[in-house]
Amino acid sequence: MSNIRFQALQAVLGRTVQEVKLPSNKISDYFSANVFDKLKMKGYLSKEAYQVIVDSVDKGEPIPRDMAEQVASAMKSWALSKNATHYTHWFQPLTGSTAEKHDAFFEPTSEGGAIETFSGDALAQQEPDASSFPSGGIRNTFEARGYTAWDPSSPAFIMGRTLCIPTVFVSYTGEALDYKVPLLKALHALDKAAVDVCHYFDKSIEKVNASLGIEQEYFLVDIALFNARPDLYLTGRTLFGHMSAKNQQLEDHYFGSIPERVYAFMQDMETEALQLGIPLKTRHNEVAPSQFECAPIYEEINLAIDHNQLLMDLMDRVAKRHNFKVLLHEKPYEGVNGSGKHNNWSMITNTGKNLLSPGKTPKNNLMFLTFFVNTIKAVYEHADLLRASIASVNNDHRLGANEAPPAIISIFLGSQLSDVLDEIETSRISKKIKDDAMLWQGIPKIPQILKDNTDRNRTSPFAFTGNKFELRAVGSSANSASPMTILNMIVADQLKKFKYDVDKLIKKGEKKDVALLIVIKKYIKESKNIRFEGNGYSEEWEKEAEARGLSNFKTTPKALDAILSEKSAILFEDTKVFSKREAHARHEILLESFYKKLQIEARVIGEMVTNIIIPTAISYQTKLVENVKGLKDIGLDKSTYTAQLDLINQLSEHINFIKTNVDQMIGERKKANVIEDIQAKALAYDEKVKTYFQPIRYHVDKLEQLVDDSIWPLPKFRELLFI
Repeated sequence: MSNIRFQALQAVLGRTVQEVKLPSNKISDYFSANVFDKLKMKGYLSKEAYQVIVDSVDKGEPIPRDMAEQVASAMKSWALSKNATHYTHWFQPLTGSTAEKHDAFFEPTSEGGAIETFSGDALAQQEPDASSFPSGGIRNTFEARGYTAWDPSSPAFIMGRTLCIPTVFVSYTGEALDYKVPLLKALHALDKAAVDVCHYFDKSIEKVNASLGIEQEYFLVDIALFNARPDLYLTGRTLFGHMSAKNQQLEDHYFGSIPERVYAFMQDMETEALQLGIPLKTRHNEVAPSQFECAPIYEEINLAIDHNQLLMDLMDRVAKRHNFKVLLHEKPYEGVNGSGKHNNWSMITNTGKNLLSPGKTPKNNLMFLTFFVNTIKAVYEHADLLRASIASVNNDHRLGANEAPPAIISIFLGSQLSDVLDEIETSRISKKIKDDAMLWQGIPKIPQILKDNTDRNRTSPFAFTGNKFELRAVGSSANSASPMTILNMIVADQLKKFKYDVDKLIKKGEKKDVALLIVIKKYIKESKNIRFEGNGYSEEWEKEAEARGLSNFKTTPKALDAILSEKSAILFEDTKVFSKREAHARHEILLESFYKKLQIEARVIGEMVTNIIIPTAISYQTKLVENVKGLKDIGLDKSTYTAQLDLINQLSEHINFIKTNVDQMIGERKKANVIEDIQAKALAYDEKVKTYFQPIRYHVDKLEQLVDDSIWPLPKFRELLFI
């Protein structure tokens, strides 16, 4: 056995379960302990300052600078009581991860001492270097200034000994350089459009919040094995590796007993997450070996996304304490389930009404139908843009296999609701309304309980699951702000159009409820093609989807074209979520990320093949040659060593194929690298360079099966997958 692999496996065998000490036996005793939430604000702020913060969060009202001083002073006092020494503006640049620059509270005094200070200005705004983050050409290298600005709707928290203040990140000229700014704009647009439509049914509704619950899937691998795999270490996935004889085919890992080491990690991670106000509720084994999932209780969408970004960082930190590495790549192991981030989305009014949950009366059911059908219509109209929002090189590996949805955007409703919409589409709408009963004559009532009225469809990218829609196509490493910005924006736009269509009918003399139903019926018919109840993996569906006019962008570069389409440009302008410059910048950033990740993978493949795989195979082949030569020298007949000769020939065939194709791949990579147009470069990497990855892998995996296990240098799938 090779030294590195042997040492890694020895380290794994020596692991012990680390004891986790809980702050209390009751989660309620320590939940949100490290968050400057409303409860703590009440204790540190004046009533006036507290109300200003509440109004800012609930109504979007600006915070005066004098009040910011009070909040900063209170925040500092609380942070110092928690032993914090530094503060940072915590933001989400377009790298996909979070960013922070720490500053100490202390300031030296003229007498030679020091005091702890934190001003309202420091709370409200900072200036990180914007040129060093992806900007898609918005910022030049010599134009360094950018601004982070406090987001009061997401409470400050303490990580370690640092006060973290969630912020937005914009350029000196005002363009968004992060995920949060467009999200907040989209949420504002949805709030306004949804409230306007709600007033058809309930004038008391003043605000609509988008709600989100993010199910996070991930893999765990021992840190020693992770470090012994250059591909995992540098790319997040295994570029080589023959599937283990036993993997997920027995389905015995799913919902099974959680391994003891993993359970200790989960307890530790959950304890820290709960203290940070992340309301984790669920944990379980997922389908693939060493794959797991955690899920929180639903929250307001901006906070839910902040918490998920924080959770991913936290998981990685805690895992190291337990000698694990968290793998958030969408497809770390070929041949078993990949990991997603299921986004469960709904809309909640300030009166507590879930707009995607039917009620007991025809009026409430009409309200449900309004928001339900408008969501379907929005996704139908902008399916390509929603597909672009979940596109990445990592997700390209995952979509369309092993319970991940396909690249074709469709909507699953379940047979019961599909039947309801079909009946409404074909029903006659009575225009002589005397009471509610007349309104619903010939139109089916919506069942009160929808949560379990049908089986779930694992192959649907966008499924209705009772009182919410579940976007299953988001990748496990992604920032959910990207697809959630698009979803909330397109629903906001569609609701505005719905109100226009309904008001136009009302002005012509139609009764309000009749006008609502006429437009709903029209939308049901227009968006019918996106509804699909069957197997999203089948070839038949690909053909049917094409006949229906649905797109099937299987790779990222082509999927991203939707961002720059004329239809999207009109949408961005109407909703004010993205400027033209911001849209072009994001398109460029996503393409650049795509080709750079493939560039890294291609380089890692070349290095591993040249420095590890081929030398190992040749070393084993040399032993076989020496064996054959020895047998021949002692006079044995050739028939006694035909197996060795066959192995030598097989090794030569695989080595030659690998070497030839790696050389050709490097040649294509060099050609791609000199292409200046970023889209052409991304396409070259996708269509020219990446095409070599799988054939090379196939032959390397064959070598893994042939070469003596004791000298194979890389930890194998059977060692990586089972903790």
